[in-house]
Amino acid sequence: MRRYTILRDLRGAHTAEPFAPGARGLGGLGLPTAAPEPKVDVASLTPREVHSLARDPAVRGIAPLMPTKLIQPVESHGGAATTPVWGIAAVGADRSAFTGAEVVVAVLDTGIDATHTAFAGVELVQQDFSGSGNGDRQGHGTHCAGTIFGRDVDGVRIGIARGVHRALIGKVLGDNGSGDSDMIFRGMQWALQEGADVISMSLGFDFPGLVDQLVREQRWPVDLATSAALEAYRGNLRMFDALMEMVQARVAFDEGTLLCAAAGNESHRDVNENYEIAVSIPAAAEGVISVGALQESPQGWRVATFSNTFPQLSAPGVNILSAKLGGGLRALNGTSMATPHVAGVAALWWEAVRRSSTRPSSAAVLAKLLASARTEGFVPGVDEADRGLGIITAP
Repeated sequence: MRRYTILRDLRGAHTAEPFAPGARGLGGLGLPTAAPEPKVDVASLTPREVHSLARDPAVRGIAPLMPTKLIQPVESHGGAATTPVWGIAAVGADRSAFTGAEVVVAVLDTGIDATHTAFAGVELVQQDFSGSGNGDRQGHGTHCAGTIFGRDVDGVRIGIARGVHRALIGKVLGDNGSGDSDMIFRGMQWALQEGADVISMSLGFDFPGLVDQLVREQRWPVDLATSAALEAYRGNLRMFDALMEMVQARVAFDEGTLLCAAAGNESHRDVNENYEIAVSIPAAAEGVISVGALQESPQGWRVATFSNTFPQLSAPGVNILSAKLGGGLRALNGTSMATPHVAGVAALWWEAVRRSSTRPSSAAVLAKLLASARTEGFVPGVDEADRGLGIITAP
């Protein structure tokens, strides 16, 4: 038996008799009258049970549990930034009239150092899905949260959306920076239920780690382990697609939620310009904004050598100064650092859309993010496949 994550849509559950008015949906036409209600469970199942469960109309997805890990920051790539927090100016947050007021942001990561001065005055709603308890003992989640909504630290601005007053902190990775797919899916379910406008995920699914685990710990043959890992990856990608389909369907009933995820740091353009790794889940899932990392250079913005290819958008990701575990600030590099820039700018756009005559929705915010992405300012010859539509821009 293997352990599986099961995604159900509970909106069809009702206690009315089958012939009661509305039992089939709007006007009896089968049209949905309620927003999708994703419910994530975990169960140990045999192949026969998986096949049987897949026929349940309430089940939207089944996927084998798969290991996950934070997208590990990389060593310094290039010289010091021209300013302590160059990313703030690069995305135009320092020139924006918006602060992210009344926007709810969720950070699914390693937790948060709630005592850090960068988060003073912010209502932090914490929920642990890793089993290691609330609080950040790794530092990754604290750094990411600081870039999104952190307050100034010793006079230095680190946060894009400093007007965010309520943040959902889902700890989906343990203190060692690892977890599994169930933790992420349950974290996403929680964030949606709590009314997140933006969900930020700087993490990835560990395909090589699963192969290694099966070969070394369970002594599977390499080809069998690779096949099982591929099955798990494919299943989890489809699970993400099914969940994102439910997320997008909710826009008809409420304002919706925007999700962004790091493209990954596995490319090595410093070794060979063609040594490029494509984005993986969750960034590769349909409807999730995948984020690549940029760095400064005298000629303009470059795609960071480690940044995985085929992102949808790009953002500053090298020499990013943000909150350090235990207090103070530190600079890190990675698509993990770029993703919070997108989440923060998305919060600014949420506020801008809500103040406009446009009906507020995640679709409207996404349209603003994509339409305002800039391509000027890059060094000549940057491949569109590496930078996506361009660098994000604040309203």
